[in-house]
Amino acid sequence: MGESEPTLDELIDLIRRFAQERDWEQFNKPAALAVSASIEMGELLELFQWKTDEDVENGLQDADFKEALAGEIADVLVYLLRICDKAGIDPVDAIVKKMKKNVEKYPVENWKGRAPSKFNRSE
Repeated sequence: MGESEPTLDELIDLIRRFAQERDWEQFNKPAALAVSASIEMGELLELFQWKTDEDVENGLQDADFKEALAGEIADVLVYLLRICDKAGIDPVDAIVKKMKKNVEKYPVENWKGRAPSKFNRSE
């Protein structure tokens, strides 16, 4: 990686090399990575546990909170990108396809200002 911001492919390669250099490929199976991503997501959620929206907004102004949040987000993303790498899934393509489905599933004229829920998806 050069001095500029790394591309997504470069990040995936960085994560892959990290695992390979430590002989962790044997542990990096999709199911194990998904479990690890879920555990890290729990750690991310802990940062918000018992906090009001106002507490979170104030926390986002605090460097320590923001650093902890960034670290947990990075942990989750690393595992998700590793799953993509191991499964041969292009994350950009997957997101673009999913967003196209979401646009069809939640048309603006029906959903603007409304939160989707399992109870009103048929509308």
